Amino acid sequence: MVKLKDLRAMTIDELEAKLIENKKEQFNLRIQQSTGQLQNTAVIRKVRREIAKINTLIAERKKNS
Repeated sequence: MVKLKDLRAMTIDELEAKLIENKKEQFNLRIQQSTGQLQNTAVIRKVRREIAKINTLIAERKKNS
């Protein structure tokens, strides 16, 4: 997982790329969970929260610019 400090250092384009990457990971984790292959379900929560952090930063940057 990426720290907030590292996310703040990224540009909007980098944040959007990271967002897409995390959404793909979230999708794959949901598939694994539904098929019973996912052992650690806490990972889904971490990815979901990271997506929220990235969305918040993107919204802040767009509002300020």
